[in-house]
Amino acid sequence: MNTQNQFQVRREMCDIGHRIWLKGFCAGNEGNHSVRIAEDRVLCTPTGVSKGFLTPDQITVVDMDGTQIDKHNVMKRSSEVLLHLQVYKARPDVEAVVHSHPPHATAFAIANIPIPEGIHPEAEVFLGKIPMAKYTTPSYKELGESVVALINKQTNTVMMANHGSVSFDRTLIGAYYKLEILDAYCRILLLSRQLGKVNQLTRDEMVDLLKVKEKFGLPDQRLACAPGGCIGAENQAFLATLDVHPQTACACADGQVQKPQPVSPEKIEEMVQRVTDQIMASMKS
Repeated sequence: MNTQNQFQVRREMCDIGHRIWLKGFCAGNEGNHSVRIAEDRVLCTPTGVSKGFLTPDQITVVDMDGTQIDKHNVMKRSSEVLLHLQVYKARPDVEAVVHSHPPHATAFAIANIPIPEGIHPEAEVFLGKIPMAKYTTPSYKELGESVVALINKQTNTVMMANHGSVSFDRTLIGAYYKLEILDAYCRILLLSRQLGKVNQLTRDEMVDLLKVKEKFGLPDQRLACAPGGCIGAENQAFLATLDVHPQTACACADGQVQKPQPVSPEKIEEMVQRVTDQIMASMKS
């Protein structure tokens, strides 16, 4: 369990909340985060308070059933702490959970597009595969159940359809870093979409990258199937939004995407004339 004293943890939770607010990961009173401080005690952010203006005395204490223990606290615990508690129960190694609505990543959740794999080394090393849980009403126990069903011992981030993200780690700062990396990666993906092209890492490049990741003490079960091209099997939903589509959803041998077919000068001239005619017709009417 967390070895810091409780006041230090509360201060850190306020600091992380302020960082989340400054980054625009949560608007208004959105989002929540928690830290497990004992086998049956969890510190949790309160409901109805902006994460940018938290004070240590507002942090609530709950047991592993979600019952608020600090009855003297005028603040009430977040209703979504039930999601956090289910993560803690499924992963005893986890001691901090951050639920947020990072805009670039949440855009993928709203579009129901899985976060692509095999594109950016940092995302692969620090996040790995990011599953997408089906939509469930916030605050219901089914929300936690849908997330926990997708978690294995290497998962650290899960997207929730039409909702947001949940990141977890052994430390609160570690969970926050994963949130920050997630949204930065998704922002890069959306910017690359504007360029109309995404270069995927080859199978060999992914194998080498996952071996390096393993040397960092971060094992990834995908290493076993990477040589066969398992990484990127769900990329098509994102790649289909590009002007240039790859021939396959999986990492190709050369990692390249298909080039657009050239348009003949005659075809361009025909399109320009059609637009010109439409403009002239609208001016006469």
